[in-house]
Amino acid sequence: MARPSSRENLKQYALRKLGAPVVDINVEDSQLEDRLDEALQFFGEYHFDGIEKTYLNHKVTQEDIDNEYITVSDSIASIVKLFHFNQGTINMFDVRYQSALNDFYSFSSSSFIEYDIYKRHMTMVSKMLQGERQIRFNRVTNRLRVDMNWSEEISVDEYLVAEAYTVLDPETWTEIYDSILLKKYVVAQFKQQWGQNLLKFTGVQLPGGVEFNGRQLYDDGKEEIDKIEEEILDKYEEPPAFITG
Repeated sequence: MARPSSRENLKQYALRKLGAPVVDINVEDSQLEDRLDEALQFFGEYHFDGIEKTYLNHKVTQEDIDNEYITVSDSIASIVKLFHFNQGTINMFDVRYQSALNDFYSFSSSSFIEYDIYKRHMTMVSKMLQGERQIRFNRVTNRLRVDMNWSEEISVDEYLVAEAYTVLDPETWTEIYDSILLKKYVVAQFKQQWGQNLLKFTGVQLPGGVEFNGRQLYDDGKEEIDKIEEEILDKYEEPPAFITG
């Protein structure tokens, strides 16, 4: 199948690309599976088609407050920003309440430009006085930590919404298997493994004078892998600032 739509299709495509079944590919199936896992992992972490921007909606529990962190899905690659939605009411003496109240009377009598400048100024003052909460996230622990006083600044049943990036599951989004770069990358990974397996036979001659050349296969595979990885990192990786959390 020229357009793989599953893991097995992609594996068989790569083997045919290397010459199977005409040529005997000296690679064990578990080795092929390992190289395929590595290729999919690299694609999912560095190619923008393997990752997607999403928003995590989490309702705070007492356990979260006690732990002072939130556990997220293992598919989350990074968390960029946190939004805090408080369901409580605003005191009538709060500056936000007074500002909103005055807007009904002042907006109709003033220009939109003055109103826009005023709102921008109030937003800037609010950020200077309160600032954004700092977050820390690690993919190994899958824990989102927020630098705040959990017992005082947040309550049970309030919502935290985080802007994040999630790695797409190729079993769900099967078009990933048909990516041109992924197909080339898997072929290169299989070729390098094939060469690695034949290295110990370098210099051994078979009947008829045929000689194994595992070193050439290994070097060719490694060169192709390096070129593909460089192309993905240069052209297809999301800007680091967007996925750092």
